[in-house]
Amino acid sequence: MIYDAIVVGAGVSGLTSAAFLAKYGRSILLLEKQPHCGGLVNSFTRDGFTFDGGIRALDDAGALFTMLRNLGIEIEFVKNHVSLGIEDQIIRVDSDMALTDYEKMLKNLYPESSEDISAIIKDIKIIMDLMDVQYGIDNPLFLDIKADRDYFIKEVFPWMFKYAITAPKIMGKNQAAIPYLQQFTKNSALIDIISQHFFTDTPAYFALSYFKLFQDYYYPKGGTGVFIDKLTDFILKHGGEIRTNRAVSSIDLEKKTVTTMDGDVFEYRQLLWAADQKALYSSINIESLGNQKTIDVVREKQNFLADKIGNDSIFTLYVSSELDKSYFESIATGHFFYTPSRKGQSKAGAIPVGGTWEEVRVWLASLFEFTTYEIAIPVLRDSKLAPEGKAGLIISVLFDYQLSKYIADQGWDEQFREYTSELMINTLDAYIYPGLAGSVIDSFTSTPLSIKKITGSTDGAITGWSFTNNPVPAESRLVRIANAVKTPLPDVHQAGQWTYSPSGLPVSLITGKLAADRINKRLK
Repeated sequence: MIYDAIVVGAGVSGLTSAAFLAKYGRSILLLEKQPHCGGLVNSFTRDGFTFDGGIRALDDAGALFTMLRNLGIEIEFVKNHVSLGIEDQIIRVDSDMALTDYEKMLKNLYPESSEDISAIIKDIKIIMDLMDVQYGIDNPLFLDIKADRDYFIKEVFPWMFKYAITAPKIMGKNQAAIPYLQQFTKNSALIDIISQHFFTDTPAYFALSYFKLFQDYYYPKGGTGVFIDKLTDFILKHGGEIRTNRAVSSIDLEKKTVTTMDGDVFEYRQLLWAADQKALYSSINIESLGNQKTIDVVREKQNFLADKIGNDSIFTLYVSSELDKSYFESIATGHFFYTPSRKGQSKAGAIPVGGTWEEVRVWLASLFEFTTYEIAIPVLRDSKLAPEGKAGLIISVLFDYQLSKYIADQGWDEQFREYTSELMINTLDAYIYPGLAGSVIDSFTSTPLSIKKITGSTDGAITGWSFTNNPVPAESRLVRIANAVKTPLPDVHQAGQWTYSPSGLPVSLITGKLAADRINKRLK
């Protein structure tokens, strides 16, 4: 059988593309290297506690709900309320007014930088207004121009003019967040506190827009994995084929075949790569190519990507606790960004790759006192996700892949996991959740190496390419996001977090839909 399209990678972008291609009536095969679909969006249950293994909530950004309506998929969502905390001060990010509370909190913590803070908050308000335009409508990509004709006339067309004016202003703030903030203040601790829960060199327009983005987060009842289950069901019900445990070993561009690690060979008319971009070019069998131009393109791309690195990864601690959900609810919401110290994580010093275990231990102790924790408590958003009277916590921090690899290479991985788990629990017990340490029923961890093993992503990255790459090997111009799905390879397209920067769930949805439409047009 020759499939109209083969999609490699059943993360969000691959599932989105496959869903729309199935809706269009195309014969599709979706290949996934893992036993299950979802990639960095998944949920699992352990001893009665449901945890989210990837992202903690889904941001709409005008794409998620519009896409689900287009596909006719129904999911029950609850609002995902976000809290921010520094030391003993906590605010809820429920509306734009939270920015005023944030300003007060920062001025209480850094009274010597009061004027700087006022200037920063003023700029954040400007960025939020820009984001209001960018995400202010249902994404036209997921609309039906005939069925939604009135909406196009009344909302989309006027928005297009606003967006044409807004997009250049957004890109004007495309500078890395830290040097951008240094224009307003020399207080390094203040800069850290504002920016340290974002990836290294995150663009300022993205990092400083989180007060708007946090208000647009939603949580599926049952866990984030429900979203994946619904997409999977849709594909299967519309005639699509999904094969898990099928890692791709090679691609023959001339015969238009994909070969899996277990020797299966599948033919395609169009191929969509929705997985790690380095893996795409390393999978191409150059020796089978007769076209010198294609050979040169593949080799050039392999050389170009060779030194490019993935974005920051994360270390995650999963905890099941005897404490009731009401205890945690009295402190913060079910999605909580918390920093124990106002000093800023720069105080921890340079990452000790190459150091002794004792040097690594000392650095870790400093890092986990100064860094920002992302804490998600599923039972606070859905009471069925933990046993009665108990709660599960997902506690994450940004963490360097190279340090994780160095630790593993030295044979320290087990003691690293144990020591880091102890540090995280004891720090949160001391600063924000007194009694947590004594309430732990069970705990287990995921490192950047775990993420690389599961997803195959370069450097265990969770949002594609690092912003430190020069240049970043992905499209980054808002007005040209349609270019993100193109490749220089014949009848091969791409989608997902590696194709556009900065990336996240909305980018995966949008590039998945763009790729599906491009493939469908080619097939016609």
